[in-house]
Amino acid sequence: MTSSTAGAVIARIIAAAGVTRAYTVPGESFLGLLDVLPDAGIRVVSARHEGAASFMAGADAYMTGRPAALLVTRAVGAANAAIGIHTAYSDSASVIVFVGQVPRRNRGREAFQEVDLAMTIGGLAKWAVEPATQPELIAAVHEATRVALDGRPGPVLVALHEDLLDEVVEAAELRLAPIAPMPDPVPDDVEATVEALRSARRPVILAGAGVLRAGAVPGLAGLADRLAVPVIAGWRRPEVFDNRHPLYLGMTGYWAPSSVRERLLAADVVLALGTRLGEPATFGYRVPADGTRWFHVDLDPRRPNDPHPPELAIPADAGAFLRAALAIAGPRDPATSDARDAANRSDRQAYEMASAVDGTAWHGPGIHPGRLVTTMQRLIPADAIITTDAGNFAGWVARGYRFGTAGKLVGPTSGAMGYALPSAIAAALVHPGRTIIAVAGDGGLGMTIMDLETAVREGARIIVLCFDNQRYGTIRMWQERRNSGVGIATELGAVDFAAIARALGARGVTVDDDAGVVPALSDALADPRSTVIQLRIDRAWVSVDDTPTGRPS
Repeated sequence: MTSSTAGAVIARIIAAAGVTRAYTVPGESFLGLLDVLPDAGIRVVSARHEGAASFMAGADAYMTGRPAALLVTRAVGAANAAIGIHTAYSDSASVIVFVGQVPRRNRGREAFQEVDLAMTIGGLAKWAVEPATQPELIAAVHEATRVALDGRPGPVLVALHEDLLDEVVEAAELRLAPIAPMPDPVPDDVEATVEALRSARRPVILAGAGVLRAGAVPGLAGLADRLAVPVIAGWRRPEVFDNRHPLYLGMTGYWAPSSVRERLLAADVVLALGTRLGEPATFGYRVPADGTRWFHVDLDPRRPNDPHPPELAIPADAGAFLRAALAIAGPRDPATSDARDAANRSDRQAYEMASAVDGTAWHGPGIHPGRLVTTMQRLIPADAIITTDAGNFAGWVARGYRFGTAGKLVGPTSGAMGYALPSAIAAALVHPGRTIIAVAGDGGLGMTIMDLETAVREGARIIVLCFDNQRYGTIRMWQERRNSGVGIATELGAVDFAAIARALGARGVTVDDDAGVVPALSDALADPRSTVIQLRIDRAWVSVDDTPTGRPS
């Protein structure tokens, strides 16, 4: 390699590692890298807020399976980006975070916006480093690309002393740090798992993002069909299995149909495939139940402090495991499948009944959230990408919308608010031409609405559905469950999001009743511009489980 600046070398290293987009709020502390990214073929997307930029980078990496770059400045930019770094870690997304740092001569002197970045913000990442010399810097970036992709993917953070970036590198080896291949699953372990599923009375497969990351959705469908074993999707990963398939029994996590938890607790054998089994996905660690045999296949099959460890923990890529399992399973066994068909049909019927969201009687004011989901299902293309924020409003989509394997749900397993709009922008950049729907509450949308201008500027066409009840609804629900009688800090004022959308260069529409939903959504789908549809939701709609005529006692 001929002589280059350190910034230019870094740009080439991350481009070789697969980075095609970098998200940023620019800062003077890392201009030596920012300004040379286009020369390495990397598209730079400038956001209005570092939190939004960090959500974009995480969503990009999650959807593509390749690393995305995030560039922010010193303590203030890094602090704003912390929410997205945490979310990327939760979602196993390989974001390479570069944070500008003060010049080396000023380090430790309370310089402007100085903080120990590797120890503080870096603690949210999979790995963090603050190199002090040019050779250390180049080596650190090579290592960052390896760590971000090795094993369970995740975000890494490199603090960049700004005076290092413009130094000339006389010679640098452009190499990728080797990523250790995942070992093939042990054949005896695969055979034991398949035999457990085959011989069980009430088996179930709980499948997560590892299946999606491995491109193994067809393999999962094949194994489920051959063994007549039903599938439940991990939280916010419904497209892991065609929701219309008779063996699909729903998605776990918050606002799951009651049938999902019941079926998981009733299982005598559970295969957890490509999933981390976090708190929401396991209903507070109640799944797998005591006495249930279970097998865990994942890149990193660990559950620290687990009082009920798996019978087998198999460190493997979900795709490699499924290929081996299909070879062992052989053709569909009529004796096994016939014996299970009746139970599987009953389970599917229970799921369909428990997941209906549009049956509650309602004549206004405002929108019926369940009917909105039914309308979305009818009008939105099958390959649409739906992004979501955290909040009670998301329960109607999570429970009632049926995803095929062509569509996709992108939602933060961190439970972060403000995620839907920025992640929708990333989705539009990753998949131009596809329909992108962002579903948000008025609380979460208010946190990142200014980045609608980023969507307009970048030509990222999105449709935002804003469930507006003028409150932080989830927190107000918990306040009422405490019987405190007051809603401290959860009441919000009126915001004209449709007008804000128009001011930012997009379309803005307000819908006050069910009759306006179809024309508003149809027009948005037909229009080449981004659109915000503000949906008036009466506060009687607390959650998908707490409706005006269906409130629990």
